Amino acid sequence: MSRLVLLLLALGFAPPAPAQDAGAIIGRAAKVYRSLGSLRADFDQVIDNPMIDSAESKGILAQAGPAKFSMRFSDPPGEAIVIDGQHVWVYTPSTVPGQVVRLKVSGGSAYGYNLLGWLLDRPAERYRASYLRSERIDGRTADVVQLVPAVPDLPFTTAIVWLDRQDALPRRLEIQEQSGATRRLDLKHIRVNESLSGSTFTFKVPGGVRVVDQ
Repeated sequence: MSRLVLLLLALGFAPPAPAQDAGAIIGRAAKVYRSLGSLRADFDQVIDNPMIDSAESKGILAQAGPAKFSMRFSDPPGEAIVIDGQHVWVYTPSTVPGQVVRLKVSGGSAYGYNLLGWLLDRPAERYRASYLRSERIDGRTADVVQLVPAVPDLPFTTAIVWLDRQDALPRRLEIQEQSGATRRLDLKHIRVNESLSGSTFTFKVPGGVRVVDQ
């Protein structure tokens, strides 16, 4: 093994996987994901539900380690999904005004909100991966891989991930949920291993809003 490859591995990076080897590509992405101290990105999300109108949103996504995650929305403004390590807070006043839902984090219960954790935490144990194509996205080359659950109780039937060929980070996720809805999440301006303030993963209950425990 060359000195360059050894140096990259020591720094927490994995060398590019061979094109069209879906298992190696998703495995490399998982290794890079686990090595991150933090991740922060702008996001655009579209949820297409055949039973209701499509919903579009955008904001900033952040994660620090496996236990802390947040999606803070600029559109709809003020909405948030925050995992603080002990609870999941779901505040969506555009659809459920006057309340915030609080759930105790236990086992994999946070997966329903942390889309990255759904797909990049131990993927070899949970999915069958197949290579679809390479594609340019935001001026970068991505390998497009389809994931089909290989274990029960995952909240989607299929997922497609666009993984950057250079840094192995996800640039797009497209998920077919059990409900029949399709969710697409685009990540842009990804920043890794930045110092994130404690407030990033702290949810402050707005005045006049009641907390509903589930």
